[in-house]
Amino acid sequence: MRSLILLTTLALTAGLSAQAAAPTLTKGVLKIAMEGTYPPFTFKDAQGNLSGFDVDIAKALAARLGLRPEFVLTEWSGILGGLQANKYDVIINQVGITPERQKAIGMSQPYAYSRPQIIVRKSGSFSPKTLADLKGKRVGVGLGSNFEKQLRDAGGINVVTYPGAPEYLADLAAGRLDAAYNDRLLVGYLITKNNLPIRGAGVIGQPEPVGVAFKKTNAALGSAINRALTQIKADGTYAKISRQWFGQDVSKP
Repeated sequence: MRSLILLTTLALTAGLSAQAAAPTLTKGVLKIAMEGTYPPFTFKDAQGNLSGFDVDIAKALAARLGLRPEFVLTEWSGILGGLQANKYDVIINQVGITPERQKAIGMSQPYAYSRPQIIVRKSGSFSPKTLADLKGKRVGVGLGSNFEKQLRDAGGINVVTYPGAPEYLADLAAGRLDAAYNDRLLVGYLITKNNLPIRGAGVIGQPEPVGVAFKKTNAALGSAINRALTQIKADGTYAKISRQWFGQDVSKP
C-alpha cells in the first residue's frame, strides 16, 4: 500500500511538474498567434485550412508539450502588442531574433534562418542588388518588421509600410511600388507556387535567426518551448517539415 501511495504521489508530482513547465493562458491549450496570410509560413490553403511551415512547427511543438494548439490569426502590425496584452501564449510567425526585441519579449532558440531579399516586378528592368540601389524608390514592407528597420536604417528609401505581405506584394504587382523587401524563402515559394508577376533581386546581408516569441515574464514556458525545439530537431520531425516546404533543412545558417 505504501508503495502504491508512493507511486501515485510520484505520478501526480510528475504531472504537476510537467504542467508547471509550460504554464499557458488556458489549461491544456497553447494559444499561438500567426498571420495566416504569409505563405509558405502561415496561410489558408485551397480548402480554407491553415497551412504552412510555421503551422506545422507549431503543431509539433504543442504535441511535445502535451497541449492542444489553438491558432489566433492576427495582422503582423499588432502581433507583438497582442502578446503583451495576453491574447495568446506565443507567436510562431517568422519572428526575427534581434537585441531590440529581446529587451521587450522572450525569444526561443532559433528554429530557422533566412536572409532578406529585394523583390521587384517580373516585367521591369529594375534589378537592385543592394539597399543602396533602393534610394529614392518606393519600397513596401511589413509594419514593425525587421525588414522595415533595415530599410529605414539604410536611409534615403521611401519606406511604405503595410499590415502584411499580401497587401504590399499586390501593390508591387500593380506598379504602385518600385520594390518590396522580405524573406528570401517567401520569394522562392511565391515564384514556384503562385502566379504573382514578381521576381527576386538582390539577397541582402547575413543569415538571420527566427524564433518563437513569448512573454518575458513566462520564462517557464520559454524553457519548455526550447526543450521541445531541441527534441523535434533531434528526432527528425523538424527536418521532415523543413524539407516538405523548402527542400532543405533551414534550421542552420
